[in-house]
Amino acid sequence: MISIFKLGGCEASKPELAAWLAREDEPGFVLCEDEKLARFLNGLIIKNRGGQSDEPPEPERVLSNNMILRKLKIALNLQANDLLEILALNEFTMSKHELSALFRRPDHKNYRECLDQLLRNILDGMEKHYRKNKAPAPA
Repeated sequence: MISIFKLGGCEASKPELAAWLAREDEPGFVLCEDEKLARFLNGLIIKNRGGQSDEPPEPERVLSNNMILRKLKIALNLQANDLLEILALNEFTMSKHELSALFRRPDHKNYRECLDQLLRNILDGMEKHYRKNKAPAPA
C-alpha cells in the first residue's frame, strides 16, 4: 500500500496506514482525508493500468462516492457485468441502467448519486470476490 501511495504522489508511513485502516471504534483510528484517498486511488490506477505521464495526476480535494467508484472501476478494469456480479455477492440487485447512471456527469439529467450503503455493498462484494479468487497461503 505504501508503494501505491507513492505512485499517487504521497508519502505514507506504516503508522499512518495502520491508523487509516483501523475500525472507527478502535483506538488510534484516523480518518483518511479525501486528497490522500484520491492519491491512493490514482496510484492504484497507475499500478494496474500504467500512468499517462511521469507525474501522478493532481488529486481531487473532495471525493464523492461516485468518484471513488469510478476510480475503482478504472483501476480494477471492471465492466458493468463485473460490478453487478460483485453486488450480487451481497444479494444486492441493480439494473445496468441504474449502474450506468452512477458514472454520468453530475449535471446529466440521468445522474444518480452513489449513496454510502451502495458503496459499502460494492466494497464488501469486492472483498468477497477477490478473497474468494485468491489462492490460500501455504501452511
